[in-house]
Amino acid sequence: MSPILRYCERAGLPVPDAATVAQAERALAELADAASHARADSDLYRYRVPELSDDGSCSLFESLAAAPYDLSRILGGESAQTSRQLAALNAMVQRLSERTEAGWAGIYQARQLADGSRALIKLAYQGKPSRAEFPLTPEFAAHSNNSTVGLSGQAKLISRVADHVAAGGAYYKCDPAVQSEACLPLFDSAGTVVGIVDVEDSRASWFDGERLGWVIGLCLMAVEYLPAGAD
Repeated sequence: MSPILRYCERAGLPVPDAATVAQAERALAELADAASHARADSDLYRYRVPELSDDGSCSLFESLAAAPYDLSRILGGESAQTSRQLAALNAMVQRLSERTEAGWAGIYQARQLADGSRALIKLAYQGKPSRAEFPLTPEFAAHSNNSTVGLSGQAKLISRVADHVAAGGAYYKCDPAVQSEACLPLFDSAGTVVGIVDVEDSRASWFDGERLGWVIGLCLMAVEYLPAGAD
């Protein structure tokens, strides 16, 4: 079985058609090229995030926090290797965004926080500022696709957010304009869930086979560049 078909089986995705598989293969080559030309930049450790509600359950998307989120706290400081990895991840997200014209795309890694809890940490993204940490708990997963996928390892494809929410589906609103979402797991070589890729757009029913092929390709490539030190 090819890595693409094996990934889809693990992630609970429908068996892709030949065109989607071919697009995923092309995406892998383009993403590898993007990663190989990425340049390390210390600015990639820090990014703006929205204010959170008092209970931390939702983003106040109209208001940014005064201080940027600092990945170096989570990643054990800054190092040459980690800088290269962040640069590669950001370059790959940028390439996907350029090729698909996605409204938003991001890569998250599952990591342990200082208090011993686990969360998905946003390592790279393209689009509007959004929440940096998604707790990996059943309670938070009740209203978050990211956390749901991070816990279950099963992909979520949403064609229309309004219909998904009306049916009782988990959804964390970072941007009210979002209508379509693909939230897919990242697996290590042993099949353990080590993160997610999340791609969103303001157009409903946006994920055709070509765009999904790009997201699958990013999932397969991103795991090669996740920083060490995660639990």
